[in-house]
Amino acid sequence: MTWYHDYLQPLLHPDALWQLGALAVAVLCASLINFRIQQVLKAQSEHSIGLRHIAIRSAQRLLWPLTVLAVVLPVKAVLDYYSLPQQVLEIAIPVLVALALIRFIVYLMRKAFTVSPLLKSMENVLGVAIWLGVALHLLGWLPAVLTLLESLAITLGEARISLLAVLKLLMMVAISFTVAVWLSDMVNRSLSRSVNLSPSMRVGFSKFIRIALLIIAFLLALNAVGINLSSLAIFGGALGVGLGFGLQKIVSNFISGFILVMDRSIKPGDVITVGDQFGWVEALNSRYLVVRNREGVDTLIPNENLITSEVINWSYADRNVRVIIKVQISYNDDPEQAMALMLECAKASDRVLEDPPATVRLMAFGDNGIELQLRVWIADPENGTAMVKSDINLAIWRAFKVHNITIPFPQRDVHIKSSSPAGNLPPGVNDNAT
Repeated sequence: MTWYHDYLQPLLHPDALWQLGALAVAVLCASLINFRIQQVLKAQSEHSIGLRHIAIRSAQRLLWPLTVLAVVLPVKAVLDYYSLPQQVLEIAIPVLVALALIRFIVYLMRKAFTVSPLLKSMENVLGVAIWLGVALHLLGWLPAVLTLLESLAITLGEARISLLAVLKLLMMVAISFTVAVWLSDMVNRSLSRSVNLSPSMRVGFSKFIRIALLIIAFLLALNAVGINLSSLAIFGGALGVGLGFGLQKIVSNFISGFILVMDRSIKPGDVITVGDQFGWVEALNSRYLVVRNREGVDTLIPNENLITSEVINWSYADRNVRVIIKVQISYNDDPEQAMALMLECAKASDRVLEDPPATVRLMAFGDNGIELQLRVWIADPENGTAMVKSDINLAIWRAFKVHNITIPFPQRDVHIKSSSPAGNLPPGVNDNAT
């Protein structure tokens, strides 16, 4: 076997001991260098953010295999110059390159995507594929395998599609999409720290950049594997037909999301009411809006609903919201005294604003008593109004009890009048009852 004669048999030769010794010295030196540099990078990563932090973290993961390569390659060059055997190093170099590649790709994937069982499975598949490629390279079988994959092809019109081309396309799409998602997340984090952009503009720029990067990544992947982009015209026509028949709602929600971002009618943090759903906006996504209510429940509302239906935005112009507390007092009580007490009770809740000031109004003379209203303002509608009303109502109840002010309850006088003769009255009914 070629691999046996080229790699395994020379390892049994005494000359291999020199190579193993050189490799061991290279690994030891690289480990010492790696330990020292890791300490410096760790200290710098704690005080770095953004792209610099990502670069330092990437360097930390790649440092050991790259350091070993930096030491091994000169050793290999010296052995090659003196025509000495170097089969051990020829095995070590592809292994070190594969190790560095796996570490870098896994780090990039974990930065671009949320860690999940699916992502870990993809990492395992990726590692197996890379190690398989290294094994085929060392065995000398890689050219034959590539030729076999190229021969497995089908012809569609003038296009010839081989299994190798499909695998290359999948690999390029995966790599380009991973890089695009990673870059878009990095841009999103940079935009989130910007104080010059409004929340809606941050979301808009983030979405636009993400979509643009994904489209560019897809086109670059197609171009990298030799696919003519003009052949996508048929695909574009089919996509248009699909959008017209089956993807109307998806496209409508997608476009509605951009409209919401650009007109800034709803922003992350706004307090809104949509139908019977009340809460504050947690996130603006491409297809839906996330609204969290006071119970901590997230409701996903399609963007189209926010465009086509009525939405109450409690914090559209400003976050101040008026809360009204209605109270009735008896006609026997002094309304001016009750109004003064209610105005003092407005201070029972620390969420009530001093500006605008609280006010009390006499609204009507009702059937059961005099109707009064206490009007206060709060600046945190996302926390609800129930606690504010409860605190103030309890304070009013205590103040009215101290000053003997009565809160009336409904009363009705019932008069039973009958024109029937006394002999025809129902049993048990007194004709003198009033």
